[in-house]
Amino acid sequence: TGFHFLIMLYFLYSYSNRLETGLFAGKPADYLFLLIFNWLALVVLCLFLDFPLLFDPMVMSVLYIWCQLNRDTIVSFWFGTQFKAMYLPWILLAFNLIIRGGGFSELLGILVGHLYFFLMFKYPQDFGGRTLIRTPSILYKFLPNHTGVMSGF
Repeated sequence: TGFHFLIMLYFLYSYSNRLETGLFAGKPADYLFLLIFNWLALVVLCLFLDFPLLFDPMVMSVLYIWCQLNRDTIVSFWFGTQFKAMYLPWILLAFNLIIRGGGFSELLGILVGHLYFFLMFKYPQDFGGRTLIRTPSILYKFLPNHTGVMSGF
């Protein structure tokens, strides 16, 4: 529906902006790689599962990554309900399951977001493994890192 699309656009803008100005501030190539990796993983999964819609899972994957990186941040949901950010993707999944009778696209987004989060952050930092995915150097050529980032007016 149109309302669901507007809510998903808000989530995409809000949590994508938080990632870009937070962990990925001054690192546009790394953020683009996150988006490309998630998109490619979703394309492969959706082709394999014969699932034609990619927008909702892409938004959920970005939201999931932000929520995992900011696990203890308190977020607000409808009607003033507050909880830790790490529960937000699961609450959205349950909410969509109840309201729309679906939830498969949200689950795909959570799966892909977790894949990126695990390979990029969890496995190397918590399990002492090597970094399994890296931003390709060609992206740094076109979008170099910069320091002293100023945003706003």
